[in-house]
Amino acid sequence: MTDVASEPGVRRAAPRRTRRPIPALVFLLLLALAALAVWFNVLGDEKARDEERAAACSSAVAAVPTAVDPATVTVNVLNASDVAGRAAEVAETLRSRSFQVGRTENDRADNEVTGVGEVRYGPGKEGLARFVALQLPGATLRQDTRADASIDIALGPDFAALASPDAVAAALVPPTGEAGACATTS
Repeated sequence: MTDVASEPGVRRAAPRRTRRPIPALVFLLLLALAALAVWFNVLGDEKARDEERAAACSSAVAAVPTAVDPATVTVNVLNASDVAGRAAEVAETLRSRSFQVGRTENDRADNEVTGVGEVRYGPGKEGLARFVALQLPGATLRQDTRADASIDIALGPDFAALASPDAVAAALVPPTGEAGACATTS
């Protein structure tokens, strides 16, 4: 008797392979876990971002006193740049804005002033320093050990001009509504 499978040209049916579903299910489970981890990360980042924004808004509103009369603030204008006469020009502008100007001279501090400049203040006077810093956008705040209530403005090499009175007034108005940076979201 001849075997049909041994005849040339006749193919014998291969044994049927059954697929194992476990590796595919493990892969899908790992994929779902990765997707969940990504979503938890995204939602956690959004919550942290909202908390940081709320903290920044509350500290920004509290840090700059809006009810300060410039006539009660004594400002020393110091020239830390190579441009002669710059401190005198800025002092005159501050006088026209009702500030009390104390000393006007070259900066004698040991630290090098970079950028637009520095606003220096004594202990407990950070709010006044932030108010004065509105006049000099981009200036860094630096606390020192002075005993008086004066505020120093040290003009740096990148100083171009004081902020306009309109820009200072706009900075003193706390943002409100949806257009404001500190608007509440739900």
